[in-house]
Amino acid sequence: MTTLLFLPAGETGYRWMRVVDARIADEGEGLPLGDDPVVAVAPAEDVTLHWAELPSRSPAQATAAARLLVAEASAAPLAELHVAVGDEGRPDRPIGVVGAGLMGDWLAALAAEGIDPVAVVPAPMLLPQPAEGYARAEIAGVGVVRGTSSGFADDALLTPLITGGVAPVMVSPEALADALVAAAGAPALDLRQGPFARRRRFALDWALIRRLAMLALLILAVTLAISLVRIAKYSFGADALEAQADAIARTGLPRGETVTDPSRQLDERLSRVRGPGLGFSATTAAVFAAVRATPGTEVTALDFQANGDLRLSVAVEREALATDLKRALESAGFTVRAGTFQMAAGRVTGDLTVTAR
Repeated sequence: MTTLLFLPAGETGYRWMRVVDARIADEGEGLPLGDDPVVAVAPAEDVTLHWAELPSRSPAQATAAARLLVAEASAAPLAELHVAVGDEGRPDRPIGVVGAGLMGDWLAALAAEGIDPVAVVPAPMLLPQPAEGYARAEIAGVGVVRGTSSGFADDALLTPLITGGVAPVMVSPEALADALVAAAGAPALDLRQGPFARRRRFALDWALIRRLAMLALLILAVTLAISLVRIAKYSFGADALEAQADAIARTGLPRGETVTDPSRQLDERLSRVRGPGLGFSATTAAVFAAVRATPGTEVTALDFQANGDLRLSVAVEREALATDLKRALESAGFTVRAGTFQMAAGRVTGDLTVTAR
C-alpha cells in the first residue's frame, strides 16, 4: 500500500491517491491519513526535465555528467540547482532539475506534517512514455504533457509552441492508472538524491539479534563441552598413570605388602637396603678411595652405624698421615670427627667417624 501525495501547485493544494493491490483504491484532497509509505509528486512547472546518454557505471559519475549538461542549458547558477538522474532502461536517461531551495522547502513542509516521503517524483514522470509524439493526461486536477524526451505542465499557449503544433494524445484512464501504480512502486526518476536523499533510520533487527545470541550460546556450549572433555581426558590419564605407578611400585616392594603410598614405601625400602645417610656402599666406597689416595694408611675395622655414620679404625705409619686421610675424606664431601691416635708397635692407630653432610 502506497500513497501518491501531490504537492501544492498554484492555487491547488495537497491531493492524494492511495494505491492498494496494484490499483487506485481511493483519492482525496488535503493530507492523507495513516502511516502508509508516501511518494510525493512535484508540480510539473517546478521541475525541468532533460534526457541524455550518461555513464551507467556509478551514480556519482552519472550525476557529475548530468550537472555539466545542466550547467550549459540553465541560466541559473549551478550551485542553486538540485540535479537528479533516473533510469528508464534505455540509453537516454531522465534528468530532473529543481531549485535546491524549493526542494528543501517541500521536504521541510512535509516534515512539519510528520511525512517523510520515500521518493519525490516529477509529475510528468507519472505518464507512460509515448512511442512517438506527445501524451497528455490530467492528474490530480492538473494537466501534464510528456513526450519521448520531454515533460512539462500543459499550458494552452506554451504547449503548441513546445510540441511544434502536434496535438498531444490523451492517455486512456486504464493506461494512466497502470502508469500511476508503476510509478508508485518503482519511480523512474526520484528527486531524493544527493543532499536530499532519505536518511535511513537505525532499527534493531531483532531476528538477527536472536540468531546471533543463539550462535553465541552454541559457541559457549561447544567451548564448555571441549573443556569438560579435556578435563575428563586429563583425569582419566592421571588415574591411568597412578594405576601404572602402583603396579610398578608393587614390583619393587616385598611380595604381599599392601600398597598405600608407593613413593613413600619405595623410599623406605631403599633406605633399608642402602642404609641411612648416603648408605653403606656409597660411604664405604668413598672411604676406601681416600685410603688408596693416602699411601701408608690402612683400614683395620669398619662399623656402619644405624644413623648412617661410618666408624673407621685406621693404622698409619706416622701421625701426619692420619691428618691427610681426614682431609681427603672431607674433600670427598664428608664431615670427619677424629678420635685419639696412639703409637703401638711402630704404627699410629686411632678412630675416624665419617658422616654425610
